[in-house]
Amino acid sequence: QVNLVESGGGSVQAGGSLRLSCAASGYTYLMGWFRQAPGKEREGVALIYRNSGSTYYADSVKGRFTISRDSAKIAADLQMNSLQPEDTGMYYCAASRVIYSYSQFFSIPSNLDWGQGTQVTVSS
Repeated sequence: QVNLVESGGGSVQAGGSLRLSCAASGYTYLMGWFRQAPGKEREGVALIYRNSGSTYYADSVKGRFTISRDSAKIAADLQMNSLQPEDTGMYYCAASRVIYSYSQFFSIPSNLDWGQGTQVTVSS
């Protein structure tokens, strides 16, 4: 099992920015971010393949969010710009030691490792 430690998050007004960071204790092929709003299912937001650096985004965040990897350590950051109230939710870092396609990863396979979650609140 890989332990994931998240940082960042908080409260911001609409149009603002936040940055989330996730550090892993061991090697992973994929790292990504999911979010869950109250009363809704968890959904994939962004992912990055650690070897190639290829990225994928949910349509709802394309052009506003950017996921990046830290080459010096096993980590993935999520820069969130132009935040909107509908972006509010608990954000979870996830990692996979198995190679998945982006659609498989966003389908939340049972063997993902998870962080504890960090709250993002966007007020209008």
